[in-house]
Amino acid sequence: MENKSRLIIICGLPGSGKTTLAKKFEIDLPAIRFCPDEWMDILGIDIYDEDRRAKIEALQWQLTQHLLKFGNTVIIEWGTWAKSERDTLRTGARALGAAVELHYLTAPVDVLFDRIQRRGMEDPPIKKEDLMHWYENFQVPSPEEMAMFDPHVNTLI
Repeated sequence: MENKSRLIIICGLPGSGKTTLAKKFEIDLPAIRFCPDEWMDILGIDIYDEDRRAKIEALQWQLTQHLLKFGNTVIIEWGTWAKSERDTLRTGARALGAAVELHYLTAPVDVLFDRIQRRGMEDPPIKKEDLMHWYENFQVPSPEEMAMFDPHVNTLI
């Protein structure tokens, strides 16, 4: 029996539109969506607590692998700022026979900051200097990296 599972990785900085796109895919495909910020908010955990974020992402990855084994479509909405993160997800999902898509979302820093300010979700608010630092350190997927992923199937982007 052919495995029709698919992992969709939504990659980008805060304000790039990851959640908006992921929620659309979640309904339209349908798919199961994992977003650590939402889990942390529900559990009353500071979204800047990197140790707990890592634990939640590890749990979400365990669940993702289980769901992929059974032919589901799963969306990972972690930002995946580093190529090594994206490589780990891609190779892990492929080992289970899943197709893997990467959707990279970006915008100029001023646009990202404006979107972040308008949504007002972070407490404390994200500072522009922090966003600039993240923007400079973000590992943008190269054309060579993008070529390692499967083509987008039945998605708008």
